[in-house]
Amino acid sequence: MTHPILSRIPVLRRFVDERFLEHRRRSSSIAGIVAACLAVALFEYRFFWDHIWSWDLFALAISFVVIKMSLFTWFRIKD
Repeated sequence: MTHPILSRIPVLRRFVDERFLEHRRRSSSIAGIVAACLAVALFEYRFFWDHIWSWDLFALAISFVVIKMSLFTWFRIKD
């Protein structure tokens, strides 16, 4: 079974396969989670050690949690 993008663009079939797409998806997911965790850690460091409330990092952390839980719920309901 081929990916829908691969069936529409025949040139990509020579360079891209299902494993490539799966590796890209997994690496992007892990990179996003690690970046969000680092933002949360930086927020906590600034809050607990420097006593500075970083609203931008707080908004980033809350956005990550809301998006992650929303998608988790959506995929759970759809499966």
